[in-house]
Amino acid sequence: MSRGLGATTPRVVALVPAHDEADALPATLASLRAQTRPVDRIVVVSDNSTDTTVDVARSLGADVVCTVGNTGRKAGALNQALALIEAENVLVLDADTSIAPTFVEEGLALLDARPALGAVGGVFRGTEPTSVLEQLQHNEYERYAVQIDVTGRTAVLTGTAALVRTEALTAVARARGVTLPGPPGAVYDPGAITEDSELTLALRTLGYELASPLSMSCTTELMPTPRDLHRQRVRWYKGMLDNLRAYGLTRVTARYYGQQVMLAVSTLMLMSLVVLTALTLVTGTFQVVPFWLGVGGVIVAERLVTVWRGGPRGRLLAAAVLPELSYDMFLQLAFLRACWLTATSRDAGWNHVHRETPPRPAAEQAAGDLVGSTV
Repeated sequence: MSRGLGATTPRVVALVPAHDEADALPATLASLRAQTRPVDRIVVVSDNSTDTTVDVARSLGADVVCTVGNTGRKAGALNQALALIEAENVLVLDADTSIAPTFVEEGLALLDARPALGAVGGVFRGTEPTSVLEQLQHNEYERYAVQIDVTGRTAVLTGTAALVRTEALTAVARARGVTLPGPPGAVYDPGAITEDSELTLALRTLGYELASPLSMSCTTELMPTPRDLHRQRVRWYKGMLDNLRAYGLTRVTARYYGQQVMLAVSTLMLMSLVVLTALTLVTGTFQVVPFWLGVGGVIVAERLVTVWRGGPRGRLLAAAVLPELSYDMFLQLAFLRACWLTATSRDAGWNHVHRETPPRPAAEQAAGDLVGSTV
């Protein structure tokens, strides 16, 4: 990344990493053009694209950077692009993402008002569901948005859409190989399979604050099949576990370690509940206890309220209980697999979703499937 920022340095340059995203790019770039505070430059970073990604990007007025010799996936592609641009702030936007029209304006206002703020991330939501599986994911993302709204805490600076200060990225690059893991001089760690959660830990370790206002929304692609969803979540879970192992237990990572422990405990508790309930039904000893029935009612009410903004279909699915219970178990199985892959030092792999129809304006927590390179 160029370090010589001057009076004529652009305030915001948008970097759009893309691997075979010709169909999705028009909607993505349209959302950038529709910003109430337009970005100063749009750069599409094409990494190993075999379709017309480059031609589409140029036809829509975007500059294009093609990676050279990149073996670091999305992180490596972004590092190459960052080395070629100057900007006060960088908007990293996945190639299948649409953002709210006020995203850039609100993000800049926050960065101007809070000097300690290193980056502002989007709050992702699901596209319009077309199946029960997609509705379950949609409900999950609605609950995540509620959690951010209630706690005000940014757990992860989502790679889907984030506005980051250049000075913060420069500080990260300087600290690599010293106080931060990763090769010296690299903004993103090319060894991290979830570069967004790794950058989150890096910025927090250096003392930067993060924010994710609910109004700065971005639309997230929903996985169409159980296989796609499983592979996505295994990668997400394993990416965070790998990052925590690289950073070790620190003041910053302690909370994240706690989250992983609680996730493991909840997995064991849910599976134990299912097994014990099944045993009581088989042995004929199942009983309805008013106290636990009341506790269950409170839980159902909470799950219903937290998806209320998602519409009637989401509420109906939450009220049915069993579909979401099964979905939770499905995700926990993905977590267990991620734990196994981490313990055995195996790769989680990458999952680039192919659809028979052009994708909608959408985004995924680490999209791109950036493997390989092209000039």
